[in-house]
Amino acid sequence: MRVVLFGPPGVGKGSQAQFLSEREGFTHISTGILLRREMRNSSELGKNARVYIEAGKLVPGIFVRNLAEDAISKCNFKKFVLDGYPRTIEQAKWLYDFLDQKEAAIDTVLSLVVPDEVIIDRLSKRRVNKVTGENYHLDFKPPPEDLEPGVIIQRKDDKPEAIKHRLEIYQAETSPVQNYYRKQHMLQEVDGTGTFEEVFDRIRTEIGISPA
Repeated sequence: MRVVLFGPPGVGKGSQAQFLSEREGFTHISTGILLRREMRNSSELGKNARVYIEAGKLVPGIFVRNLAEDAISKCNFKKFVLDGYPRTIEQAKWLYDFLDQKEAAIDTVLSLVVPDEVIIDRLSKRRVNKVTGENYHLDFKPPPEDLEPGVIIQRKDDKPEAIKHRLEIYQAETSPVQNYYRKQHMLQEVDGTGTFEEVFDRIRTEIGISPA
């Protein structure tokens, strides 16, 4: 089973993909996590990506494609969930060709749907440990209280104005790819509101896994 988990920033793709990894044995491939790892390691790709991310812009596709290609290859093209990729029709077509070379294909595309105002509230409450890179949320996963001051920070791209700008860019650039998958009868919309467990049960139902 090869799944694309689709939707704008803040709909909970990362949390749900992690659930699929931990509970159902999927390999979680998050281009966002991979990019931030490159940034922490100060690689050339990471330095270039930082400029775009901190400005609230989407990273150029070639950067992300290289990361996706490497990660998919490492899991032998089997049982993975792509989190945040593809974002464009060009990337979707590349993904099809890349998998087809190995006689593989995406089985389903899930689009988590959440109102913009909920997304802005979710993302503006995210925090990150600048030392370890671990993510927190003020409502769902508060950071430990015993950490040194200044260790827990809010990323610049999680500021409300940056979030709004990212959503505008996302809608302009990625709505076409949803239509691309919809025309192929692959896209399934999933209500992304409610608790993580409720959303996870909806996802499992869509991909044919009975909720526990």
